[in-house]
Amino acid sequence: MKQLLSLFTVTCALLCTSASAQEFTNEQLNQVNTLRTNAMQSDLSWQILSSLTTEIGPRLPGTENDKLAVAWAQKQFKSLGFDKVWVEPATFPNWRRYHESASITLPSHQPLHITALGNSVSTPKAGLKGEVILFETFEELVAAPENSLNGKIAFINYRMNRDIDGNGYGPAVKARNKGAVEAAKKGAVGYIMRSVSTGHHRFAHTGGSHYDERVTKIPTAAVANPDADQLERLISMGHTVNIDMNIQTEDLGEGTSYNVIGEITGSETPEQYVLIGGHLDSWDLGTGALDDGAGVALTMAAAKLIKDVKRPKRSVRVVLFAAEELGLWGAKAYFKANEKSLTNIVAAAESDFGAGQVYSFESNVHAQSLPIVRAIAQELAPLNITYIGKNEAHGGPDLIPFKQAGSAPVFGLDQNGTDYFDYHHTADDTLDKVDPEKLRQNTAAYAIFAFMAADAKNTIKAK
Repeated sequence: MKQLLSLFTVTCALLCTSASAQEFTNEQLNQVNTLRTNAMQSDLSWQILSSLTTEIGPRLPGTENDKLAVAWAQKQFKSLGFDKVWVEPATFPNWRRYHESASITLPSHQPLHITALGNSVSTPKAGLKGEVILFETFEELVAAPENSLNGKIAFINYRMNRDIDGNGYGPAVKARNKGAVEAAKKGAVGYIMRSVSTGHHRFAHTGGSHYDERVTKIPTAAVANPDADQLERLISMGHTVNIDMNIQTEDLGEGTSYNVIGEITGSETPEQYVLIGGHLDSWDLGTGALDDGAGVALTMAAAKLIKDVKRPKRSVRVVLFAAEELGLWGAKAYFKANEKSLTNIVAAAESDFGAGQVYSFESNVHAQSLPIVRAIAQELAPLNITYIGKNEAHGGPDLIPFKQAGSAPVFGLDQNGTDYFDYHHTADDTLDKVDPEKLRQNTAAYAIFAFMAADAKNTIKAK
């Protein structure tokens, strides 16, 4: 077995070396080494992130802070020496939260820590009172009999599992997206859910929710995990549990924000470009350091560091998407505005999973382009990044339209998200949760990836 493993390792090394030799000259690989060293010694991404989260703060789409962030991003791009800087509009449903509170009123009075979910309607001004009916899963709520929740408040208590790649998020978020609709179908007057969270702190986690225009809209909120535990214990003891919740929000109709775009123009085929970026908006509870200030900062810094070493053959475009939190509105707008030229994207990757260390690298490209992918993987290896050769990368959320259309080669620089959902969408998403050393490693990874994809001998092709 050891001999087989040794043979496999040697073979892999030879193949990767061969791929590098075919796609990149020794001079280019020396430039990659310089770029890696510079990025690991640079605090630029930290400085950008500190500025965004300190001088601007939370950036809910449509707010004054969102407008400030758009202006801030344009100024940053220009000060960093990007060749082109522009904005593209994106419209979205403009929503505000003003007040949220709740308490248990029966069997005893106890405060609850809640937060309205995005797009929630208001309760009556005096609040909403009702008995809580517990469901362990979204599917259990869907299966409840018609009219079984008349006058009640539905409560889904699904626990999200913790994992490095955040694979528990999808199953948990179903209750956030559609829980209020299913509860209303059964006659409920309100809906609450256990936070989509792996944390034990008493912060409630917000996030987007959606209504069905054919179903009565009811107030919808998330409950902090320890408070969800308290509700569960009371109900399991046989108590009837009543709560009083008060949520005041407003639907302001259609709003407009902007994707902010900066480009380092390529030296040979500038119309082709590598797309990297994150989303500029954030929820209103914290300062959006992890979600997604880090992605904004590290991709801006990566492109700047590339330019400082060499202008690559193809362009490097950093897109800071608007209104991601409310439903990928900036991504949809970018896709529509650039639909006729999307084939010019030679590689796309989004950083939108906090600032944990990048631990793996994966692609979703045409098989002909895998030698370039392996060459990039070889240069990422010194950063302790493992290559995943399945060629099935999903990319970040703002890349969903591109992947669905098959219009761009998509990549994943996968970050360690073991503790990401402890802070995600809470008041605790603040700058102190970001490790500067890990942020530097992220920046180096994106710089190497973007530079090599932009400067390769051959163009990376989509599947």
